[in-house]
Order: sequence, then structure tokens, then C-alpha cells
Amino acid sequence: MKRHLLLCLILLTVLHLSAVGQSRTISGRVTSAADGTPLPGVSVVVKGTTTGASTDANGRYELNVSGNPTLVFSFVGFLNREVPVGASGTIDVALAEDTKTISEVVVVGYGTQEARDVVGSIASVKGEEIADIPVPSVESAIQGRVAGVQITSGSGKVGQGIKVRVRGSASVTAGNQPLYVVDGIPITSENQGIENNEPTNPLADLNPNDIESIEILKDASSSAIYGSRASNGVVLITTKRGKAGKTAFNFDYSTGFSKPTNKVEFLNSAEYLELFNESVANSELAQLYIDFGLVADLDEFKDAFLPEWRNPANSNWQDQVFRTAGYNQFDLTASGGTEKTRFYVGGSYTDQEGILLGNNFKRASARINIDHNATDKLTIGVNFSLARTVNDRVADDNAFATPLQIVALPPVQPIIDPETGEYNTNTAYYNGLIEIRDAFRKSIGYRNLSTIYASYNIVPGLTFRSELGLDLLNQGENTYQGRETQDGAPAGAAESRSVTVLNYTTNNFLNYSKQIGEIHNVETTLGMSFQKSETEANYVSGIGFPSDDFKRITNAAEINFGTSEGTEYSLLSYFARVNYKLLDKYLFSLSGRLDGSSRFGANNRYGFFPAVGVGWILSEEPFFQGAEFLSLLKLRASYGFTGNDNIGNFDARGLYTSGSYAGNPGIIPLSVENPDLKWETTEQLDLGINFGLFKNRINGGVEYYQKKTEDLLLAVQVPATSGFATVTRNVGNLENKGVEVTLNTENLVGAFTWSSSFNIAFNRNKITNLNGQVITSGAVNRAVEGQPIGVFYTFKYAGVDPANGDALYYLRAGSDETTNDYGAAEQQVVGDPNPDYVGGFYNSFGFKGFDLSLLLQFSYGNEIYNNAGRFQSANMDYIDNQTRDQLNRWRQPGDITRVPQARFGDANGTGTSSRWLYDGSYLRGKTITLGYTLPAALIGKFHLTRVRVYASGQNFFTITDYPGWDPEVDTPGTEVTNQRQNVGIGVDFYTTPQAKTITFGVNIGF
Repeated sequence: MKRHLLLCLILLTVLHLSAVGQSRTISGRVTSAADGTPLPGVSVVVKGTTTGASTDANGRYELNVSGNPTLVFSFVGFLNREVPVGASGTIDVALAEDTKTISEVVVVGYGTQEARDVVGSIASVKGEEIADIPVPSVESAIQGRVAGVQITSGSGKVGQGIKVRVRGSASVTAGNQPLYVVDGIPITSENQGIENNEPTNPLADLNPNDIESIEILKDASSSAIYGSRASNGVVLITTKRGKAGKTAFNFDYSTGFSKPTNKVEFLNSAEYLELFNESVANSELAQLYIDFGLVADLDEFKDAFLPEWRNPANSNWQDQVFRTAGYNQFDLTASGGTEKTRFYVGGSYTDQEGILLGNNFKRASARINIDHNATDKLTIGVNFSLARTVNDRVADDNAFATPLQIVALPPVQPIIDPETGEYNTNTAYYNGLIEIRDAFRKSIGYRNLSTIYASYNIVPGLTFRSELGLDLLNQGENTYQGRETQDGAPAGAAESRSVTVLNYTTNNFLNYSKQIGEIHNVETTLGMSFQKSETEANYVSGIGFPSDDFKRITNAAEINFGTSEGTEYSLLSYFARVNYKLLDKYLFSLSGRLDGSSRFGANNRYGFFPAVGVGWILSEEPFFQGAEFLSLLKLRASYGFTGNDNIGNFDARGLYTSGSYAGNPGIIPLSVENPDLKWETTEQLDLGINFGLFKNRINGGVEYYQKKTEDLLLAVQVPATSGFATVTRNVGNLENKGVEVTLNTENLVGAFTWSSSFNIAFNRNKITNLNGQVITSGAVNRAVEGQPIGVFYTFKYAGVDPANGDALYYLRAGSDETTNDYGAAEQQVVGDPNPDYVGGFYNSFGFKGFDLSLLLQFSYGNEIYNNAGRFQSANMDYIDNQTRDQLNRWRQPGDITRVPQARFGDANGTGTSSRWLYDGSYLRGKTITLGYTLPAALIGKFHLTRVRVYASGQNFFTITDYPGWDPEVDTPGTEVTNQRQNVGIGVDFYTTPQAKTITFGVNIGF
């Protein structure tokens, strides 16, 4: 009996062990708890073993296990989760985002750093925030999203240059644009367009959908490691890279249309004739014509200037040049790889029509980013991008040929000549429709941005990285104006310009990171950089073509002008940074860069730019440990110096040029040598506080900064007896100081989510010293001591004399005394184009697959000078069509109005003055997007990982008191010097408004 019981026990034990040791398959799907999307590349490991698997592109996994183990699910950016297997063969898991980890790593110069440990001022924008926004360039996409960064699209023409100011203008006649760095390599961002048109934008060569993140370095502690080029801020652009896992494909398509954000109301034919007849009747000029026998009466006077008044048409010229413009964009990407090799491949095509006839922008681009772990210690990689852009441009705002100047034509003149059936050529001014039909201005660019790198882990914590970057830009611009155009008559005219910019950089640096016990943490960077930029440009123009079918320079009968140029500069740099953290709460950073530049004088070839920053994480102190509502409280301060080298390559040199006399060649002195010329230097102080409340559901920061720039690079006037007009010297000072506030909140969490982000920035700019110089730009802008840069300086308009309709002006600044004698009044500062504050307010909502995002952007306190008002809002002083507000003119004694009596040709109130100075404040609905992500269970049947459809609006509303086309205006003009771009701001001159764009799109993942 005992033997039988023993045999039974042995049999049961064997069966039990067999059951325990039996292998079985566990499968399932891993998704994001936030939105239910599948997570590819999630590590699924049997706890305590090395047995594991990774999820595929659909988030699915399959794993053989024995017994009843525990599975550990882990993925970067998400909280780990442990799940007991139990008896189930299917385990689906939703991973929650690790918000502390996700928000924490930011890109800094030559490395990365946890945001919690940053003591400088760095703003970050993620790639998904700007994806699918219908704008040609990345700067426009981040407008309103970053505190302290003012972005102005000077006009609504696609492909044009955009101004970016980080914490105000730090220079008067040197460059004010930030330094742009893509994947660690500084790139060419300056205008390369033809000289007789407005600036082009090389940053439009970048596809915003290829961008992983954008960091803006705003203070000295974060940017001093870029030394002599960091005074205007540094923009770090990081492109997307592959991650280990099954290859994931994404296809995005969007299509839509654009219209002007606003149209100005002009007079119709009947209103025009009413004002025209009245103006002539009040005209002293008309009476002089009669007195001198030039005309018999007022009707004959009107015949001399506008014969169509007798048989008027009723033309709406403005509607002839605006259009409903199309928009299309395609993106296809693939990313993935193994733990050893990762890749990202993408291709994109954009076709965007401008709202002006004749203006278009197209871009085709491709990118390949590869990272490969050659050994356990060596990683190598390459970033390669190629883009081709085609920009159909129109004439600059100051040319009669530009489409929008067509509004000056009287509505009584017909668009089509009734006798010929063609565009009317007998208009008061040039009919710009002829320019659109018979002329073109085409710019074609080819851009290659490439980097190869190798990173070697010498010992744990010590890495050496070497990078070689290439930025090759080739841009050609061809124009042709036919024989019936204003500037092409009588036989056609053409121009051709080509420019090649080769910019190459090598960076070699060591990064060392060491945790010493539980108290000390040290991160150091030490390296060198060399950059060289070479530019070659050629220009030629010709006239006389057999017909308008021949449009190339080679067909010209006469080559009437040609020129070529070559220039280069180089920069040799050494840089270092030390970040030290004590007890995980006391932070210290020290950085510096030594730059040697070929642009500066022999006596000041090198400059050193140091910075220091400190931080204190108070929330880690014992006295805050009981405050569970407090997630983070950090005080920080930084101080340092940065530079600005954005001037001509040879401003320090004594140059000569060639010339001829009586057919004999010779040499002519061109500029005066200044061996002491050096960088502008900006001294920066930054004080900030960062906070997080309720597990960071409320977080943000407040900063105060002060930037003082000295040794301004100015073109100083010298006595004419020297034979020169100016010499570049270090003269003058200016300052910027301000406050920035950022507040982020997660208002609702759960099935319905709502998050918000608000930013606002106050900046005050003041020129403190120019050695008595007054620097002008255009008709009304000045840089003068004691004032902000670019103030409006002209005669101050005092309104209209109710007794007689005369325009009045203030005699002098600070006086209430007025005069109707324009020449007797004194000019004075009448306004400021710089805003009191700018900012943005972003909201994002989500519910069961639906998502809604809304960005509002605003500017307050800036003024705009409408220089076109001297013609279009001038109480019918001439035959230009007038804005409708001119009907509110003075007509009889006692009338109270700001529009003087209409007097044809008498210049009653039409001289340059503050009459056309307006408040430029505005609130704009910048972007709104409504999307829906189809359920994973539905699309999984079609082997898709994600399908999202959406509709989006750009510039969908604007609230402003500005009576012009658009308050976001800054006529760039053809003078693309730094002085013009820095000082000549806030001016409108027939400038194209921004486009209101509606798009519809789909994102498909598979």
C-alpha cells in the first residue's frame, strides 16, 4: 500500500513539474494610455531573465514563457509596467507617459541636458507642434509659441525673408538675426536674392515636417558657447532620427486654399468722381492753369489729367491682383532599424500659390539620417538632405510693377481697353496686370545640408565626437520683362544672377559625465570648431530681344551690364563648458568660447566670451518636502558676454577696386583700413524662476533680463577731404531689458483633456550712445540716442483747422502751437515701431479620438507708418484712388475731421507727417486644427497603425485698429543692408497682407 502511495506521489510530482516547465506563447498589444496609439519598439522582458521581445509597428508582441512569470514592459518616455502572466495567453498593456522624463531633455550647444538642471534661458518647441502648418519656413511655424521671440513676416508674399528678434534688437548696423544651427552645424540664413528685389529666405529650404525639436538659446549662459555669433540668440534645429523597431511608414497629405486676411476699402467710380470733382473745384492749381491760359475751364483741366471722367468705368483694381490660391503638400517617411542601426528617410513636396497673382513657392526635398553602432564604443552616422525650391516672385513693394500698387489706378479707367480687347495701357500709372502677363522673376535654389559624425566612448562617461558639416546653397534668379512692360519697353529686358555659397564646418569635442557618489554630478564639454564660408556670385543684364518668346540673356541684342564677385570668411574657435550639480539641487554652469575671425582687424582678431550660471532647486530642500502640491521650484541666474560678427567680410581692410580712365585700367582706393575693428559685445544678465505645481499640471517660469551692447559696429561718417564717406568703427551702445512670463497648465485630464500654454514678453529697447550720430532709413525711421531703435521721426500732424479745412502741424516738440505752414514746423519723434509686448496663447483639447488645437498670437503697443497713405489717403490731392475714409473730408466751416479739404495738386496735408501713423496692435487667430484619429481596432484590419484626418486654419481671424491691409507688416524694400533691416521697421507701402489659409489633410501610419 505504501509503495502504491509513493508511486502516486512521484507521478503527481512529475506531472506538476512537467506542467510548470511547459513552454507557452503569450501575445498582446502595447498602446499609449494617452491616446490609444500603438507603441512600436517597446521592450517586453520576463522579469529576472534576459528573455524578451520588442513590439512591432502595430504595437504587437509575441513571447514564449514558462510557468507564471511577470512581464516587464519598458519604453523611452513612458513609465515601466510589470504585469503577472497568470493563466491568460493574451496580455494587452497601456503605458502611461513619464511626463518627468519626456519634458526633461533639451538640446544645448554641443550636447543635451535635463531641463530640470538648466540654469540658462532655453525655450523648446517640439516638432509635432509645428507639423502640417501651411507655411513655407520654420520661423513662421513657431510664431507666437515662444516668449521673447518676435517673428515678423514682412509681407504675405510666399518665399520672402522673415525677421526674427530674440529679446529685441542688439545692433544698429550689424546683423540682428539669430544664428541657426541644424544638427550641430551653423547654416547660411542670410538673403541671397537679387539686389533689386526684396530679401529671399534660405530657411525655406528646410521642411518643417522633418524637424524633431527646436531650441532657442536666449541668454548668455546657454548661448555663450557659440561666442561671437550669439548676441542675437541661437536657434538649434534637430531633425528626426530613427528608433529601433519595425519599420514605420507615415504618409501625410494636405490640400487647401488661401485668401487675403483683409482687403482695404477704396472708392468706387461714383464716389471717386464726387471727390475728384470737388477737389478740382477747390484747387488753386487748377485756377492757375486757367489764369495762365493752359486750359479754358475746370472741365478741360480734368481732361488733361483724367479724360475718363467723362465716360467712367467702374473698375475694382484690387480684386484683379488678389486670388484664391491653392496649397498642396505631400510627405512620406520611413523610420526604424535595429539596436545596431537606425534610420530615418523622408521625402516631401510642397506647392503653395501666393495670394498675389504671379507669386508661387514650390519645394521638393529629401532627407536621410542614419546612425550605426559600429562597435560597443563607436557610433557613426550621417545626415543628408537635398532640396530644390522654385520661387516665382513679383516686383518689390516700391515698384509700380508690384501687383498691389495697382490700387492707385482710378476706378473710372477700364481694365480692358475696349478698342483692343487687351489690358489697358493708357492708365494713369503702369497697369500691373501687364507685368503679371508679360514678365517673370523666377528664383531656383538647390540646397544640400549634410553632416557625417563619429562618436567614440573612450571610457565610461567620456565620449569624443567629431563632426563634419556641409551647407551648399546654389541659387539662380532670372527675370524677364516683355516689350509692353514698363521697364522692358521697347524691346524687352532680362537679368540673370547666380550665387553659390559653400559653408563647411568641423566640430571636434569631448563630453564627460560623472556621478560621484550621491552628492556630486559633473558634466564637461571641451572642443574646437572651424568654419569657412565661400561665396561666388555673377550678374548680367541684357536688353533688346527679337520677341517676348525669347527670354534668356543669350538672346539679348546688347549685354548692358555685368558683374561678378567672390568673398569668404573663416572662424576658428575653442570652447568649454562645465556643469556641476551638488546634492541634486545646487546647480552651477561655467562656459566660454574663444573665437578668431577673419572679419576683424589684425589687432583684435580674437575675442573671448565667458558666461556663468547658477541655480537652486528649492523644492528639494527639506523645508519643502511636506509641500506635496509643489513639483518644482527653481531659482536661477546667469551672467555673461556674447558677440556679434555679422558685418561685411572685409570691413576692417583697406580695399582697392579697379577702374579705368581714358580707356586705361587703374586701381582706386575703396575703403579705409581699421586694424582695431572688433566684435560688438553684449553683456547679459538673466534672473529667472521656474515652478511646477500639482505634479506639474501647472508649470511655467518668470524671467527678467538685461542686455547691454557696446562697441557697436557702425559706418561712421568721415570728412569728405579723406576721399571716403564712411569707415566702420566700434562706436556706441544700446540696451534691451524686459520680462518674460510662461504658464503651462493641464486643465483637464482623463477621457476629456484640455491643456493650455500662455506666454508674454515685455521688452524695452534704447540706444544709449551713438557719439552724436543720427542714422536714418527710408522716409521716417531713425536711430538716435535716447530713443528705441527705428523710431518714427517726421512732422507731427495736428489735424484740420475747422475754420478753413487747412492741414495743421505742431510747430515744435512739446508745444501745442500749430501752423498750416508745413515748412515752418519742426520734425520730431512721433512714434515707435517696437511693441510694448508680444505673446501667444495655445490651447489643446482631446476626447475619444478627437483633437482640437488653437493658437492665438498678439502684439501690442507698436505703431505702423503707412507710407502709401501719402498717395492713397491724401484727400484726392492727385488722381490716385483713395481709401473710403477720405470721404469724411472737411467741406464747410465748423466741420470736425482729420481729413483736410480736398484741393487737387495743392498739397493740403499730403507732406510726410504723422498723419499716417497708426496703432499696429493686433490679436490674431494664428492656427486652429480639428482632427480625428480613427480607432485602432478599425484600422488594424487594414494593417494600418494610425489614420488621422484633420482640417486646419491659418490666420483665420485678426482683430486690429490698423486700417491698412494687415498689421503684421514690415516693408523690406530692395535695400537689404543690415541698417535698412534694423532701423527701417514698421513701415507699410502697398505691402501684401498675410494669407488666410484653410487646409484639409490626412496622416496615415503603416
